[in-house]
Amino acid sequence: MLDASTLWPFVRDLRERAPLVQCITNFVAMDMTANVLLAAGASPAMVHATEEAADFVELGGTLSINIGTLSPGWLGGMEAATIAAKRRGTPWVLDPVAVGATRYRDEAVARLLPQTPTVIRGNASEIMAMAGRRDVAAKGVDSTQTSPAARTNAIELARRLGCTVAVTGSIDIVTDGARVVSLANGHPMMTKVTAMGCSLSALVAAFLAVTRDPLLAAASAIGYFGVCGELAAEAAEGPASLRLRMIDRLYTLDCTTFADRLKVVE
Repeated sequence: MLDASTLWPFVRDLRERAPLVQCITNFVAMDMTANVLLAAGASPAMVHATEEAADFVELGGTLSINIGTLSPGWLGGMEAATIAAKRRGTPWVLDPVAVGATRYRDEAVARLLPQTPTVIRGNASEIMAMAGRRDVAAKGVDSTQTSPAARTNAIELARRLGCTVAVTGSIDIVTDGARVVSLANGHPMMTKVTAMGCSLSALVAAFLAVTRDPLLAAASAIGYFGVCGELAAEAAEGPASLRLRMIDRLYTLDCTTFADRLKVVE
């Protein structure tokens, strides 16, 4: 079983190395995502134009793709960046926001999957939809399913695509099709702050720069993010102060607190 002693060195390495993370994300998430990455120690770059997205991949770092506010131009940038990432061997994360809700989103994901994402991070409804479940409906961008309900689908999806799949919720499940890790950190108030999940996907991309094991990268990011969310919620008056305290906690979390609070349940 993984524990804090396995995961904390990646948090430390992230702070020391400050890796570049190229984010092609949505309008709602840009500010939160950039601040989360900076607080964690990474260097964010919000570069999405088709004309330069592929060129930026050549600068190194990792890539995070989020389809939250799709448009043809942005999808073109996503395709260009992921094609360059596959050619270069750059690790990248796909956040398939609200896939299954519209035909356009399904088509967008289908156009990106040939570039072989390193990690797919989504809620239970999104992962189940990607696995081919047509009996699962999301509530807009929100999940109507629990992450444990998506466990089998996540394992099957990881095996079929040859990647790591992370399903986040009250219980977070990370699998590469062979190994499965479950974590239980976080706080319900985090669902009241927009862009939390989007920011987490970018944080997973940051951790891909400090370990070659995508499962450990995803588990480290999710554990770190969840512990900070818990600590932030304990001192917050509501969602607005949670957002601010979350960023502070990402910046100040120490090894001892991480070890005391991390909950690996499988």
